[in-house]
Amino acid sequence: MEVNKAKSEDKALEALVEKNIILAKLDQLLDYCRAHSFWPVTFGLACCAIEMMAAGGARYDISRFGYEVFRPSPRQADLMIVAGTITDKMAPLVKRIYDQMAEPKWVIAMGSCAISGGPFVDSYNVVPGADAFLPVDVYVPGCPPRPEALLHGLLTLKKKVINPKVVKIHG
Repeated sequence: MEVNKAKSEDKALEALVEKNIILAKLDQLLDYCRAHSFWPVTFGLACCAIEMMAAGGARYDISRFGYEVFRPSPRQADLMIVAGTITDKMAPLVKRIYDQMAEPKWVIAMGSCAISGGPFVDSYNVVPGADAFLPVDVYVPGCPPRPEALLHGLLTLKKKVINPKVVKIHG
């Protein structure tokens, strides 16, 4: 009789534990936390930067996703949003800022110029896209892309960070 009572108590305890304890790998937990708190470095190169700034304003409210902490220093950031035309003179500086960012780090190429050089691709001093020298994670097309497109790009990156094996890696 006591043995049956002990077994039923054990089953009740196991059911209680299963309801209230979530088991996960530490990497999964860290990825979940990272995906909900990107800290972008403030880095606008051209007209796309205006749209990036608008996404941080009250109308589009990027802070509702936890991404409002734009950092002035790359050492405090984990996301670089390359917004605008990258010239040959600017490319080493962009690369240096990327190298100064702490791991793990991600890159979003925002706008036609950052993706492929845009209308200036045939110019002698324009880099044909950020992926020529940076590992770009998400591309946000447009000339310039609207703030909603940047939000969509951030949410796409969020999915990629949470489950990197499911989302196709570009670049």
